[in-house]
Amino acid sequence: MSRTKTWIDTPSAPAFVPPPGAVDAHVHVFGPEAEFPFSPKAKYHPEDATPEMLFALRDRLGFSRNVIVQASCHGTDNAATLAGIAKAGGRARGVAVVDPDIEQEELEQLHAGGIRGVRFNFLKRLVDNAPKDKFLEIAKKIAPLGWHVVVYFEADLLEELVPFLEAIPTIVVVDHLGRPDIAQGPDGADITAFKQLLDSHPTIWTKVSGAERLSPQGPPFDDFVSVIRPVVERYQDRVLWGTDWPHPNMEHRIPDDGTLVDVVPRIAVTPLLQRKLLVDNPMRLYWPEELG
Repeated sequence: MSRTKTWIDTPSAPAFVPPPGAVDAHVHVFGPEAEFPFSPKAKYHPEDATPEMLFALRDRLGFSRNVIVQASCHGTDNAATLAGIAKAGGRARGVAVVDPDIEQEELEQLHAGGIRGVRFNFLKRLVDNAPKDKFLEIAKKIAPLGWHVVVYFEADLLEELVPFLEAIPTIVVVDHLGRPDIAQGPDGADITAFKQLLDSHPTIWTKVSGAERLSPQGPPFDDFVSVIRPVVERYQDRVLWGTDWPHPNMEHRIPDDGTLVDVVPRIAVTPLLQRKLLVDNPMRLYWPEELG
């Protein structure tokens, strides 16, 4: 399997200056493969994207912290994610992918390593099997730790997943808004169904990220902004944002991270909304001990 590169080495410097303490709440690390081999079941084989590269990007974009989400290419071996957190000097937390039979002792070790959530992936192109019953077992195990569940799915699965989401006994964070069809516009069926989910379930949050994945138009992502700005305003205490660096599976449409950051003030149009999106909300989930 050939190795793919999905990021720009030197992205543009964004015009937008994030507020002090801003968190890029959705990033990954890949390898380095020599130290942290990829899963035999991996659907993609990326080039190394190391913690040092991530931290250089963090500083270039004007962020203070990262949330490192376990990449599917590493399966349930969270060693690369844990290593990235450890190298961040307290400026990173993580979201793991775990086996259903994980023991409480191992979960406590992950907690000590900075993990604060688990991710359930329903994208068939990335995972072979997504057993809802096993996922619920995991969710029940992590609840006492104060963790949350991150769920990644596409819009056509939303209706089927609602009973599963309702059964999760923790905060749920939906990646990339459940991948709605942005071309439908701000009143489209996909985003309307997703907002109905958020309206009726106050423990469900979402990441309002993924402009580079969801926008048919591409930069400067006007179509994404028109659909997502109302979501940020309506659910301002339940939204997170991240670059998604190093942009897995985006080799044919590699984004400029500086351009992505400049989407933020267009979907969160006031300093208050920007602070909630980039500071207050991620701190509540990942560094609650610092809030006093």
